[in-house]
Amino acid sequence: MEHRFLVVTTTCIKRRRNIPYIVSVMSCPYCNNQETKVTDKRDSDGITRRRRECLKCGKRFTTYERVEWDLNVIKKDGGRQKFNRDKLKDGVEKAFEKRPITTEKLDAAIVDIEARIFRSSKDKEIKSEKIGQIIMDKIKKMDKVAYIRFASVYKDFQDVSDFKKEIKEVN
Repeated sequence: MEHRFLVVTTTCIKRRRNIPYIVSVMSCPYCNNQETKVTDKRDSDGITRRRRECLKCGKRFTTYERVEWDLNVIKKDGGRQKFNRDKLKDGVEKAFEKRPITTEKLDAAIVDIEARIFRSSKDKEIKSEKIGQIIMDKIKKMDKVAYIRFASVYKDFQDVSDFKKEIKEVN
């Protein structure tokens, strides 16, 4: 698969929020200076983390870089839309809400799910059902309660009997 562009998310320590960039040159989020130096770099699971320091104001910030893939999702109604990593992340995070899991494990799971999705795609397209199955397989191995939460939305449970049936299959 080919990548389209590099997406960089800068974490501003002072503001405690992520600022997404699509860039060819990195700018300081505090003073907008384009001259920065990398003080530390780490690669893991397809994501590069760089700790940077602005050469003008001296403030430090962190950037995360990952490849953005060109992938279309074929919806149940036959429509197509671009793969949206944020939708994947939101769905998985919602399933694990108030569950005993670290942010690092959750992020690693999302990266693993995304990699499986791209490996499973054919001709830059994948059916939404396949994506849902990949997500459910991963979540089921991690936490049964989170799995039931995700499955209840994904499989559109209508009543308690749907929950009972799924719980029997999990146990």
